[in-house]
Amino acid sequence: MIEVLETHCKLVYLKAMTDLDKIRNFSIVAHIDHGKSTLADRLIQDCGGLSAREMSEQVLDNMDIERERGITIKAQTVRLTYKAKNGETYVLNLMDTPGHVDFGYEVSRSLSACEGSLLVVDASQGVEAQTLANVYQALDADHEIITVLNKMDLPAAEPDRVKSQIEDVIGLPADEAVAVSAKTGMGIENVLEKIVTTLPAPQGDATAPLKALLVDSWYDAYLGVMTLVRVRDGVLKKGMKVRMMATGAVHTIERVGVFGPKPTAVDQLGPGEIGFINAAVKTVSDAKVGDTITEDRRVCDDVLPGFKPSVPVVFCGLFPIDTADFPALREALEKLSLNDSSFSFEAETSAALGFGFRCGFLGLLHMEVIRERLSREFDLDLISTAPSVVYQLTMTDGSKRNMHNPADMPEVTRIRSIEEPWIKATILTPDEFLGQVLTLCVERRGEQIDLTYAGSRAMVVYRLPLNEVVFDFYDRLKSATKGYASFDYQIDDYVEGELVKVSILVNSDPVDALSMIVHKEQSEYRGRAICARLKDLIPRQMFKIALQAAIGGKVIARETISALRKDVTAKCYGGDVSRKRKLLDKQKEGKKRMRQFGKVDIPQNAFLEALKMGDN
Repeated sequence: MIEVLETHCKLVYLKAMTDLDKIRNFSIVAHIDHGKSTLADRLIQDCGGLSAREMSEQVLDNMDIERERGITIKAQTVRLTYKAKNGETYVLNLMDTPGHVDFGYEVSRSLSACEGSLLVVDASQGVEAQTLANVYQALDADHEIITVLNKMDLPAAEPDRVKSQIEDVIGLPADEAVAVSAKTGMGIENVLEKIVTTLPAPQGDATAPLKALLVDSWYDAYLGVMTLVRVRDGVLKKGMKVRMMATGAVHTIERVGVFGPKPTAVDQLGPGEIGFINAAVKTVSDAKVGDTITEDRRVCDDVLPGFKPSVPVVFCGLFPIDTADFPALREALEKLSLNDSSFSFEAETSAALGFGFRCGFLGLLHMEVIRERLSREFDLDLISTAPSVVYQLTMTDGSKRNMHNPADMPEVTRIRSIEEPWIKATILTPDEFLGQVLTLCVERRGEQIDLTYAGSRAMVVYRLPLNEVVFDFYDRLKSATKGYASFDYQIDDYVEGELVKVSILVNSDPVDALSMIVHKEQSEYRGRAICARLKDLIPRQMFKIALQAAIGGKVIARETISALRKDVTAKCYGGDVSRKRKLLDKQKEGKKRMRQFGKVDIPQNAFLEALKMGDN
């Protein structure tokens, strides 16, 4: 009887191994606008994932904002079935990833669930900064890489030049690159054949204890928390009791399914397969991304490596224009955080703007997307303060603390040193714009690391303070290079710097929402610029208003808004001059008293415009 059971287990194991040979897990990686989502559309269409009637452009981009901007924000998974030329049927698990640097965290998570990658390169534009960043992430994940030259239908396509660029800049052989046009469908069959013949099959043991990687989790209004998993060993079935190894929580699986791209229920997920589960998890925070899922009764020996947690790098305050909307803003942020765990928020108050939240983002585009979603999906009118980065303060007593908001900076006498985050930036630009790019980087306190050429394009590597990049660096770079430069960065290290807090005072009252941390050398310029801007934005009152920028007790810039003057002598026609003088002196006394007790109301649009320092 025991021998029969052993034989049965071996047969099950062999069957699982045979099935493994027919599975291919791969991500699509590329620079922004090089055609990842369009290529995914064509692969879905060719494999019959959706009918012609159900197909639409960017079918995997679910959010309106993704479709309108033409960008992918959330990585999406789809399971396809493909019958190859050799007659075998393969299961393809495709993961479409974002291209923008702010969503690099989504890319790294997707890559960890796959064995291979399709590297899509625009045949007219060639290798860009984010192409490099994403392919290096794929190589770090030990991926087999297939190079795909997209947009071959364009008259400007130069496949030979781009192939040599791929070999020179990335170091990958490009002689077998697949030429396609995702728009017209040319070469899609060749890509599918290349996937099944070149990419490795996943490894796994169906008889071993369950070991699955929790790749992503999000909240569904009808089904609750949805969890995307990649099974390494064992089998995941409906009704099974599973344990989250990081939290120790035990849940019963209610539903197992795959995205095809529509959610489809299946009986089980075996080794090498990617799918979703519902397990009555109440909040997304309970389903920790990167956790290892195992069976409660038969726990696996070791946990999977998981992912580094996403760390917000840019912070800004979000305040409702109407203070009555504060509870609605709290509820909206809580709902958004269910579907995007990479941004954080905490309540804060401002003397100028009232109650609001301090929010942390992965970058400026991430910040912009969240703001737009709050505006569209929840109909909220918001003011955002100037974006700032996280500074590390070393106090005189030896303690260390992080500072997200310039308004929270303690007394200078208590601070021994301030450290700011620096980034390693890679910029690819046509040769004729190199001078402007180098000038811009030097202006932003940059330190050059490397300068190489790939044909007529220069690749510049610089170390830059993140504080100098978050305001308007990307816009200035695009302006200087007529839109041809591409930019990618990664956090490098914290470096001590001569940083000071510039406070803005209106009629001697500090306005905390406008305070900022800048380098000592640029403090005077920044102070003058914001005072000059406020002078145009704040309406005149019946008394003079002093606008000042100060570092501690030292005023570094000043502008004065002149008073509106009522003609109190209009009723005096002729007569002695002393009558007019008496009225003017009386007016002067009144203005003096108004200046002393009068409160300056700064209009909301003045905050918004004043914070757009990059326009100056």
